[in-house]
Amino acid sequence: MSKPLTMNQIIKKVSEKTDLPTKSVKAVLNCINDLASKEVKSSGTFRVCNLGKLKLINRKARMMRNPSTGKQMKVPAKKVVKFRVSKSLKEAVL
Repeated sequence: MSKPLTMNQIIKKVSEKTDLPTKSVKAVLNCINDLASKEVKSSGTFRVCNLGKLKLINRKARMMRNPSTGKQMKVPAKKVVKFRVSKSLKEAVL
């Protein structure tokens, strides 16, 4: 497997493909990032067309074992963001 693309590489590739300036592509990606974080925080979900859905999940408190000491520890409840890949992207990749 090759290394994942960096943000600058993504911006460059999108810029070349769409003939838009790199500053505009960077502004659009930053706008989508800001919008996604606000929407997930307020409504709990954000759908990225043809890519998937970001969803805010509440994890319950649980017990875990520290691998180095073997001691049982309690992990408190917390909120996490999960990404579910869309069916069309999954079929295209697999």
